[in-house]
Amino acid sequence: MGNFQKNVKDILALDYGKDMKEATTIELYHAVSKAAMKETGLDFVTKAKEAEGKKACYLSAEFLVGRLVYNNLLNLGLLHQFGELMSENGRDMREFEEIEDAALGNGGLGRLAACFLDSGATIGANLSGYGIRYKYGLFKQTIENGFQKEYPDDWTKAGDPWSVRTEEDKVLVHFKGQDVYAVPYDMPVIGYGAKKVNLLRLWQAEAVNEFHFDLFNEQNYDKEAKERNAAAAISAVLYPNDSTKAGKQLRLKQQYFFSSASLQDMVRTYKKKFGNDFSKFSAEYAIQLNDTHPTVAIPELLRILMAEEGLSFAKAHKIAKETFAYTNHTIMAEALEKWDISLFKSVIPQVYKYVVMLQKALRKELTKLGVNENDQWQYDIISGNLIHMARMAIFASHSTNGVAQIHTEILKNDALKEWYAVYPERFNNKTNGITQRRWLALCNQELSGFITDKIGSGWVTDLSKLKKLEAFAEDKETLQKFDEIKKLKKQQLAEFVLAKEGVELNTNAIFDIQIKRLHEYKRQLLNALSILDIYFGIKDGRIKDFYPTTFIFGAKAAPGYYRAKGIIKFINEIAKLVANDPEVNGKLQVVFVQNYNVSYAEKLVTAADVSEQISTAGTEASGTGNMKLMLNGAVTLGTYDGANVEIVAEAGEENNYIFGKRVEEIEALKNNYNARALYESEPRIKRVVDTLVDGTLSDDGTGMFAELYHALLDGAHWHQPDHYFLFADFISYCDAKLRVNRDYQDTLAFRKKCFLNTANAGKFSSDRTIRDYVEDVWKL
Repeated sequence: MGNFQKNVKDILALDYGKDMKEATTIELYHAVSKAAMKETGLDFVTKAKEAEGKKACYLSAEFLVGRLVYNNLLNLGLLHQFGELMSENGRDMREFEEIEDAALGNGGLGRLAACFLDSGATIGANLSGYGIRYKYGLFKQTIENGFQKEYPDDWTKAGDPWSVRTEEDKVLVHFKGQDVYAVPYDMPVIGYGAKKVNLLRLWQAEAVNEFHFDLFNEQNYDKEAKERNAAAAISAVLYPNDSTKAGKQLRLKQQYFFSSASLQDMVRTYKKKFGNDFSKFSAEYAIQLNDTHPTVAIPELLRILMAEEGLSFAKAHKIAKETFAYTNHTIMAEALEKWDISLFKSVIPQVYKYVVMLQKALRKELTKLGVNENDQWQYDIISGNLIHMARMAIFASHSTNGVAQIHTEILKNDALKEWYAVYPERFNNKTNGITQRRWLALCNQELSGFITDKIGSGWVTDLSKLKKLEAFAEDKETLQKFDEIKKLKKQQLAEFVLAKEGVELNTNAIFDIQIKRLHEYKRQLLNALSILDIYFGIKDGRIKDFYPTTFIFGAKAAPGYYRAKGIIKFINEIAKLVANDPEVNGKLQVVFVQNYNVSYAEKLVTAADVSEQISTAGTEASGTGNMKLMLNGAVTLGTYDGANVEIVAEAGEENNYIFGKRVEEIEALKNNYNARALYESEPRIKRVVDTLVDGTLSDDGTGMFAELYHALLDGAHWHQPDHYFLFADFISYCDAKLRVNRDYQDTLAFRKKCFLNTANAGKFSSDRTIRDYVEDVWKL
């Protein structure tokens, strides 16, 4: 018996007085996790902080790490031993699937951060993450009568054996009228093969005075708890509803809280090594801002260096510029954060004057660069009564990157073109990636074993080796085996869905899957409308020989996003319509899975035949779901957007299904787009859109469907009608869906397309992305 297996048994005996057969799932989970933690070396925090050479620090509001136990066992090389231990004792190694995901993220942004950390440790880079230890994850979603309902996601209720509370490293963070402690909880980030263990440091907000005994004694319980509750609110929930002033203040508090704590931590560690000489700070640290959320770190570093360490503005500004780099994840203006000045001053007044200094320095520099004074307003960090965080991030850092080639080009030529004109050297592309350890080796062990049999195991740390699979693309036996694995994964998903949702999937059907957060630009509504078009087409005989298809959706809508919730209800009403119609229910099935998260994704990506990536061209910065599905052998049905462009370039357009208007066509359409004319002139569009209001489907009297209908035909808020051009792409999209359907009927030819997608997924490893950052941006 190995050390690890012995440790599991010892911990069970010591902590719970039980053996392997008696322990509950949670007790066993803790014992396995603690035994694995032992293998990492419990001094991982010190080692990561004192590692030789320059350190990259990844500041992110989200780290969507999911369930850690299996991933860590894989990277430690203990998965096999764990499997042996469980089966010897009559336990199922899958039983930890009942343990909560650490859902400390909302989607691609947070999952990307988790993949990056895995890759950093695997390639041996000093890369640590810094964020917030939210008490509640995103939220737990259930579908009740077709509607999304949210419940708190208390991910630590079974304990958190992967985190170490490092009390001695806590720091004080100041807000106007409130001081809180930021207490770090440290998770090991274990590289594959466990040669390197980095750090994910998540800060928890706690009251400075933990308990007011006098107030409690006076039975003034509310007042006694007030300070504690106010502190706890800061690290309670990811993205609290910010529709009110109090909500906005809380969001800004969160951003400053983890940015300030992380910087104080770095400065303290730096001073232990170099004393008060800050000339080497940017040679010791590279700080990557994951989107605009941590941008307040820039003026905060200036404040620390000037107010606390006595540096001049010129020196502090130079250090900041050399240290910070910024990743832009969106071209949508509404997602580029701006803070109202009075709100900013009501939360962190001590930081505002450093924002003013940056604004003055910006104007001075623009003049020196020869920008006409009349044109300088469009760069202003402080403009009107707003602070523009993206502008601050670009000006006060040395690097701004997009996350896919097309996205970076849009930034340079359109969204941020005035900045590109003055700082072309700062702009670069880093196409996103995913870790193949989690998204293939772990979640699809059957396919992993098959690939390793064909080409060896080198792909686990060098995904470009998958290219060797192309040699087998004409081999019928290989394709048949590949097809059998896909069928097995569909069967496994069907069992999981039956247990979770009580719905029986037709495993002989095409599995057409769209999984991502619910947002209008991702166009789940377009998918839903196209399913109705197929439904009517089958019923009236326009569509013949339709191969049975199961359309699966997984998505959460932000709690305050009314229209997104309306789309969820609409999809569920379509599911009901189809299920109750004997004319079509053998051909069509629609399923919306509940509480889509990392663990659900691990099942869905492996079973998909078709990956829906249908955002309006020019809106999806990159996407990473598209890469996970491609890697596991799905074809992409998508627009020419984000990383789809590069997926098609790698795997061939003939092996994927591209439809719809391109970026330049959408641009040309924008000014004279007439949604109503398209609706009136195309009976198929009219028919499916009318189901929102003609009684075909019911929104239970909420008015949600009428609201969707009017958004498409009349516009709403500041948006024009059909703002994301669903009608413009509708027929092209439906045609592409039917093309997939016809092609699938020649199973082996279709599987060859899938196989060639897997073989050409090498570029999309986050190992490659991180190497690019290490060499071009962080200079580690």
